[in-house]
Amino acid sequence: MPRSDDASPTARALMALELLQGNPGVTAGQLAVQLGVSERAARRYVAILREADIPIESVRGPYGGYRIGRGLRLPPVLFSATEALGLVMAVLEGHHAAADPTEPVGSALAKILRGLPEPVAAQADAVRRAAAATPNRHPSRPDPGTTVTLVEAHAGRRQVRIGYRTDAGREWTVEVDPWAIVVRHGRWYLLCFDHRARAQRAYRIDRVTAVEVLDQTFDPPADLDPVAGLEEHLAVGWEYDVEVVVDASLDEVATYLPRAMGRLDVVDERTTRIVGTTSNPVLVVERLVVLPMTYRIVGGPEVRTAALQIAARLAGAAT
Repeated sequence: MPRSDDASPTARALMALELLQGNPGVTAGQLAVQLGVSERAARRYVAILREADIPIESVRGPYGGYRIGRGLRLPPVLFSATEALGLVMAVLEGHHAAADPTEPVGSALAKILRGLPEPVAAQADAVRRAAAATPNRHPSRPDPGTTVTLVEAHAGRRQVRIGYRTDAGREWTVEVDPWAIVVRHGRWYLLCFDHRARAQRAYRIDRVTAVEVLDQTFDPPADLDPVAGLEEHLAVGWEYDVEVVVDASLDEVATYLPRAMGRLDVVDERTTRIVGTTSNPVLVVERLVVLPMTYRIVGGPEVRTAALQIAARLAGAAT
């Protein structure tokens, strides 16, 4: 139930208007409950709306209540493209079901988009549909203008030329096919085909310094899974090797470890090999600890060293 204790009378009246629009025939008592105020106060907010020339009709009797009369035309919500995109991005970062219209957050977001001017709504809705989101942990929001351009290129299947700067300050320019935009733990990634490397790549959008849409078009892979593709990509290209053999089936191992841990290969029906790279051997060992089955670290001396250090620390804590 929304509480309006700290809201101004005007704000409360607007909240009452929203309830009237969504619940024709609502009574003063029901309004009071929804607003968290007295029934007398609810009637006062209806009076404020009427003073503002909003046609609120009253119907008496057991099936009566308040209704919005004919002739009411609310002004459009006037967001700029950047404001609308910022709103969609914030919702996606906090709610990974925001693109699902059957979920409460997705339904509310769809209502907002319907109230926007068509050109602005189209851009914001494109982001909502294109972005595959997972729950937020450490957000890093990219430039909305850059994101809009990449989303439009993705929707139009147009190649782009991007400028990119790594966290260490190294810069380059590359032409890519923008396959998907993925939101993972509050970070926005461009999953793409890199024409220079001739391979799939994932770039942090907040590190993209420039975008140019090109005339060339592309077709994304028919079986593309954006989230899986990103997480598999995040397990390669780091400085330390990881190779672990687990005495369990691939399906069993997959229920305990994130895809970013590495590629899972079937050795036989009771053995699975994990192959990947990492920048943090300690984190790899901490993830392995959750496995309830036996396993052996067969590759990556840094990972083995981290495992011995953690084992010694645990042994010391136990004694």
